[in-house]
Formats: sequence, structure tokens, C-alpha cells
Amino acid sequence: MAVYNFAAGPAMLPKDVMKKAQAEFVDYKGCGSGIMELSHRGKLFQPVIDRAEANVRELLNISDDYAVLFVQGGASLQFSMLAMNLLNGGTADYADTGVWSAKAAKEAQMFGNVNLISSSKATKYDHIPSPADWKRTADAAYLHITSNNTVAGSQYITLPKPTAGVPMIADMSSDIMSRVFDINDFGMIYAGAQKNLGPSGVALVVIRKDLAARTDNAKVPTMLRYSTYIDNGSMFNTPPTFAVYMLALVTDWLKENGGVAAIEKINNAKAAYLYDFLDNSAFFKTPVAKADRSRMNVVFRTPSEELDAAFVAEARANGLTDLKGHRLVGGCRASIYNAMPMEGVKALVEFMKKFEQANK
Repeated sequence: MAVYNFAAGPAMLPKDVMKKAQAEFVDYKGCGSGIMELSHRGKLFQPVIDRAEANVRELLNISDDYAVLFVQGGASLQFSMLAMNLLNGGTADYADTGVWSAKAAKEAQMFGNVNLISSSKATKYDHIPSPADWKRTADAAYLHITSNNTVAGSQYITLPKPTAGVPMIADMSSDIMSRVFDINDFGMIYAGAQKNLGPSGVALVVIRKDLAARTDNAKVPTMLRYSTYIDNGSMFNTPPTFAVYMLALVTDWLKENGGVAAIEKINNAKAAYLYDFLDNSAFFKTPVAKADRSRMNVVFRTPSEELDAAFVAEARANGLTDLKGHRLVGGCRASIYNAMPMEGVKALVEFMKKFEQANK
């Protein structure tokens, strides 16, 4: 029986990548040691991190104006690290569209003023407030968005444009490299790797170099300065070598399969297939506004919590795993990141049809 993993993160990885890692796990390039055992200062690892950076730059069309960094601590560390480095006691604008954007804003409040320019919390984050209605700060230190909301199942289908003179920063943890966007619209983006880039253990940070120069080094610890990572090629200390290696393999795979534009077409088709079924079902419902539905995290419910639980359990028994909704909201959720093939989405829809027939 084929197994399809719909977990929100750590999430499914491309099968070809897993096979490649398996083959190299105990003997990397004939050296007699596994990649996890190799020194980050050795001649075998340096090409790995160099390839990871080069792949990211190619896939996202990143110029030399930006630094590409590999940082530990996940996206959650970036909530505070970016404010430590860039806020400097000023005001930052935050768009509150979900659990993680709210957490990011809360962390930033420790280092300056936070202006919530919009929020959909009152309606349980069922939509993305229009950027046309944002109450922006003209001279904000930066503007922060969360491009895709993993828990709520919403997404900026069209990414907003920045305020003139105000760098826009995005947490792209759950939709990085799933669609084409212009990096030059952003002063910085960051993403935990464990959804579209690889395993947990590393966060990707792409930051415009002039922004990194803002940091007051006398007030920010060495390991929490972006300049430390820039000046040391992300190797001031021992980096998460295996996570970086896996990120290199995943980005190799993405390049081999046509890059971001090609995977975006597949992602759009997967999401359309699943949402089309939901829209025509009298049994399953999704609470997210149609214009803002995530193409990465599809949230839905059956008519009752008891049926939600039965659906998750029966799906697991049929090789469709990790469909339980986030603990804060309940229901069900299918995360269909880059590595999820169309076959997995079709298998899910076929099971949903059968479950609906058996329980309506």
C-alpha cells in the first residue's frame, strides 16, 4: 500500500531525495564516513553548503545585493532575531493573519513598537485582510507579513507591494519555493526548512545586505547578528550540516524538475483538484474565504468532531497519514507541499468520496 504523508511539518520529502540521502548516509562520496560525521570545516562539506546557497540563488533569482544564510532555531527564532537586528526601538508594521504572525508580532514588541496594520483574528483567521485597507506607518522600520498561514489554511494569493522606503519582510516557511515571486520586493524573507526545503534543523534567511548593516552590535549577541552569518558564510559555529545537505538535495531536485515556475503549475493543479471536490461536497466544508485559500495547507471539516476523528483514523489505515488539523483549531488539514505528488491528492479525494458516502 502506498503511503502519502500530509503532515504540516516536518513534512513529506521527495522520494528521489530520500533515496539519494540513503545511498550517501553511511559513505559520502567514497570517504568511508557518513555526511553527518564530516567536519563542517572539511573539504567535503564546503561544496555542500556552497551548492545549497547557489541553488537558492538560482531558484529565487537572488542578486548579490542579498545574503543567503542558514540559521538554526527555525522561523520562531527569526521572530525575535529580525526585531533585534532591524527594529532598533522604532515602529514595525505587522499584518496579523494567523497564529504564527501573531507570535512574530508578540516577539517584536520586546524590541520596539508594533503597529498591527490589519487582523482577521476576530473571524478566526478565515481570510486575509486586503492590503488596500492596511493602516501603514509611513516611516516604519519594516513591514512584516506571513505569506501562508499553516494553521488557518490561508495565503496571500497575490503578494502585497511594500510601502515606499519601508522594507517588507516575510515569513515564508510554508510556501517558500512553491511559487514564483520577486525577491526584490522584499528586504528579507525567512523560512523554516521542514515544509518545502528539507528536514527540520535549519532556517533559510535571505536578507538585503544594507539592512544587516543596521544592527547595533553593542546590543545584539554575536550569534544573533545577521552580519555574523554573512561574514562567516553561515559557519561562525557548527551549522546543522545534515539539514543543509538535505536542503542542497531538495533544491537539486527542484532544479531537475523545472524549477519554481514548473512546481507552481503542479501545486496549482493539486490545490484546484482538492478544492473542487470540497466545493462540490455536501459533507466536507472549508472555512477559508475562497479568494484566500492556501495552496499548501488545505483545512476542512466533516459535520462533527466525532466524524473528523473517524476520518483521520480511517484515512491513516488507508495510507493517508497526518490529516488531523492543528491542535488549536481542530478539524482536518491536508498539507500538499512541493513533494506531494498529484497521485497523493487524487488518492485523498477518492478516500474522501468513499467516507462521505459511508457517513452521510
